[in-house]
Amino acid sequence: MIRNRIGKALGALGFAAALTYAVAVGLTGSPSLGHQAFAQTSEIPSGGVRGVEGTAETWRSVRQGIEGYVSIPDKKAGVLVQSEGDNLRAFRNGPMSVWGGWGMLAVIVLAGLYFLVRGRIKVEAGMSGRTIERFTAVDRFAHWLTATSFIILALTGLNVLYGRYVLMPLIGQGAFAEITYWGKVSHNYIAFAFIVGIVMIFVLWIRHNLPTMADLKWLAMGGGMFTKGAHPPAYKFNAGQKIVFWVTVIGGALLTVSGICLLFPFEFAPWAPTFKVLNMFGAGLPTQLTALQETQLSLLWHGIVALVMIALILGHIYLGTVGMEGALDAVTTGQVDENWAREHHPLWVAELKGGGR
Repeated sequence: MIRNRIGKALGALGFAAALTYAVAVGLTGSPSLGHQAFAQTSEIPSGGVRGVEGTAETWRSVRQGIEGYVSIPDKKAGVLVQSEGDNLRAFRNGPMSVWGGWGMLAVIVLAGLYFLVRGRIKVEAGMSGRTIERFTAVDRFAHWLTATSFIILALTGLNVLYGRYVLMPLIGQGAFAEITYWGKVSHNYIAFAFIVGIVMIFVLWIRHNLPTMADLKWLAMGGGMFTKGAHPPAYKFNAGQKIVFWVTVIGGALLTVSGICLLFPFEFAPWAPTFKVLNMFGAGLPTQLTALQETQLSLLWHGIVALVMIALILGHIYLGTVGMEGALDAVTTGQVDENWAREHHPLWVAELKGGGR
């Protein structure tokens, strides 16, 4: 019995000695126990007082968008922090929305001031009662398909950019959320009607919108908008209308490309090759872009082009409705008064009378 007790005591002492040795090795980092414990030395372990190697460098890399490995299907999740997203938000909610808003407001104010000073542009010779066909039914369909779809796209897009500041305080969060949701849905589908309209007006009107020498004279005379009795030469489309045409066609094409990139995010990458071309002229733009960065750039570009087009189209709408007598008839009935045509498009009338286009 005494032997059993002695054996148990020796076993306990042995276990305690082994445990003490293990702890000592852990503290000194040496099996021979010939080194001081780290806590007793004057040096700080590698990685700082927390003992983590490269913590600052690791988080700096994360902040710069380093991509790690993930096992889930969405490989974009390998980027823990995407700093460009915050930059995008700051630019979109800052300079883009501010300057876009001022641009649209400036067009509205200038149109109002022009109307107060100049009044409505009248047909000086008066309406003759004789009409000329300006646009066929197909022409008018293409115009209104493009116009109505653009107006809906503009309103739903502006709601996304400005709605929470302008509309939501008036109607409340619930109603605003409902309107924004259905606005987004309609935006996505009506965009295809806009694309069809752009293609139609391009095919139908391209031959009338090529630049001519008469356009330079029209521009030099300010389109006759600032001098009564001035009627600069113009064919079927004057220089101002040609500018609207090309901005609409080119802007519509740019909106189409960026819009498709947003409808199908991460599927297309137009910006890296575009930047490569621009870099040939010394732009110095990045050409290694992630799928997320491509989509973010498409979002910014879509908004910028849309705001420019909206501002221009506001001026076009003013002149085509209250700003000029007889102009709206061209896209409603397709017929315009002969005196209106002679004053605003004399070269076109001469072509018609001479059997031209």
